Amino acid sequence: MMIKVLKAGFYSAIQDKGRFGFANIGMPIAGVMDSYAANIANHVLHNNLANAVLEIAFNNAVFQFINATQICISGADFSAKINGKLVKLNAIINVKKDDVLSFGTIKFGARTYVAVAGGFQSETILGSRSMFKEITKTSQLKNGDVLLFQEQIHLRNPLNASIKVNKNYFEDDKLICFKGPEFDLLSEKQQHKLCNANFSISNDINRMGFRLNERLENTLSGIVTSAVLPGTVQLTPSGKLIVLMKDCQVTGGYPRILQLKENSLGKLAQKKPTDKICFVLH
Repeated sequence: MMIKVLKAGFYSAIQDKGRFGFANIGMPIAGVMDSYAANIANHVLHNNLANAVLEIAFNNAVFQFINATQICISGADFSAKINGKLVKLNAIINVKKDDVLSFGTIKFGARTYVAVAGGFQSETILGSRSMFKEITKTSQLKNGDVLLFQEQIHLRNPLNASIKVNKNYFEDDKLICFKGPEFDLLSEKQQHKLCNANFSISNDINRMGFRLNERLENTLSGIVTSAVLPGTVQLTPSGKLIVLMKDCQVTGGYPRILQLKENSLGKLAQKKPTDKICFVLH
């Protein structure tokens, strides 16, 4: 069973929950940037939540189904269409042989997820199918690639499964977080600004990290290289903040002043440059 990539768009890749337990060899977790949206896509299809999905960033991707199956699209709304006709998000969609799935106008969000019945069947490396440039052949899909999936003999009634997702998830600018290991080294003034100011997303964003535009005065010394995780907020010597994302390194030498909750990390992954966020201590 196959899907052909006609147009890979800005960024499309196969991702699952990621690789855990390999920090000792310097392996990032990787995996889906927005676990909440990816879980919905798998859940609607009654897939295992660990099944690999297709992650698409910033639209303009096109795929052709060489075989019939069922899919679910969740996350950002990129005006998904089958053969030019709009389809629903968060619901089972029947696709026939040679049907073409395309994405166009961005209505909200930055990353959408396509789950296929039974999950995508790319190569498993270190317990994960997630694409990552250091260990898989490529870090993202390209035009002409073919994606494999399992044949499903018993397909589900598409009328029996749909989920209403609160759009506030994509619009909310509040990111819930915990104090990072170096948070208490900040002055009261720094702490107050960090937790009360609005920060805007810069153009310098990728799967490794999101840089924020506004500065927080940095009077701290560097730290001994220490463990970091997706969601760690680092304070750079220049005073700019970096929020580490799913492909981030496993250690870093910048003060770790906050740590985002997983749900907030997913919300951030749905933001675009110039969008504003604020940190809320849990």
